[in-house]
Amino acid sequence: MASDTRVLYGFHAVGVRLKMAPDSIVELYVDPLRRDARMKQFLARAHEAGLRVIEADGARLAGLAGGGHHQGVVARVRALPQARTLDDVLDRLDARSAEQRQADPPLLLALDGVTDPHNLGACLRVADGAGVHAVIAPKDRACGLTATVAKVASGAAETVPYLMVTNLARTLQQLQQRGLWVVGTADDAPRTVYEHDWRGPRVLVMGAEGSGLRPLVRRTCDELVAIPMRGAVESLNVSVATAVCLYEAVRQRLALG
Repeated sequence: MASDTRVLYGFHAVGVRLKMAPDSIVELYVDPLRRDARMKQFLARAHEAGLRVIEADGARLAGLAGGGHHQGVVARVRALPQARTLDDVLDRLDARSAEQRQADPPLLLALDGVTDPHNLGACLRVADGAGVHAVIAPKDRACGLTATVAKVASGAAETVPYLMVTNLARTLQQLQQRGLWVVGTADDAPRTVYEHDWRGPRVLVMGAEGSGLRPLVRRTCDELVAIPMRGAVESLNVSVATAVCLYEAVRQRLALG
C-alpha cells in the first residue's frame, strides 16, 4: 500500500469520505453477497460519484481491514489535507470575523493517556458532534489514527484535526499564552463541570480512565472540574466523560448564538 494512503472500513467511515471527498477514494471494495437496502443505497452513491467498485470476498475484506468489523465495505483512500499544527488551527480561527469568533470561540480537546483505539475513535466522534476545533494528544501516550479509530469515529477522524505533540504540558502552556483557559478533569476537583463557564476560549483536558491526568499536566491546568457521580461506580469511560463535559460547553455556548 502506498505510504500516502490508508484504509477505511465500515459504512460510516467510508460513507463520510464518499460524501466529503469521493475523488480521494483510490479503491473501493464491497462484499458481493451483501445486497440489503443499506448496501444498495451505498452502491448507488458510489456509482453516482463515478467510482469503480471492486467485489471482494469476506476473507479479502477482512485482510484489508486488519480483522476489523468491515460490514462488507472497505476503501483505500488518500489522506485529506488538515491543519498540521495548533498554530494553523488557531490562526484560522483568529482569521474569522468578530461575530464568528464571539459566537464560536476556540474549543480544543486534549487527551492525556488515551491509548485504546476504540476510546479515541469515540472521543473523536463526540468532538466532531460538539464542534471541537482540534484534538491534541502526546506522542508517547496516545493512539494514532488507525483503521479501527476511523471505524469507531464514524467519519470524525476525517473532519477533526488530530494533532500529536511531543510534550503535552508545554503545549498547554503555549495555548495559555494564546489566550485559552485550560480546564482539566479530576475526581477531587472543588467544582463540577456544570459550575464552570465554558463560553470563552477553552481547552478541555481528559485523563486516562483510572489513572487520570499526569501530575505535570494536572498542575498546568488553570482549573480542575469534576463530573458528579451519584451511584456506585467511581468513574465513567473516557469517551462518555468527554461527551458530558463537551456538551455542557455546547449548552452554554448556544446562548451566545
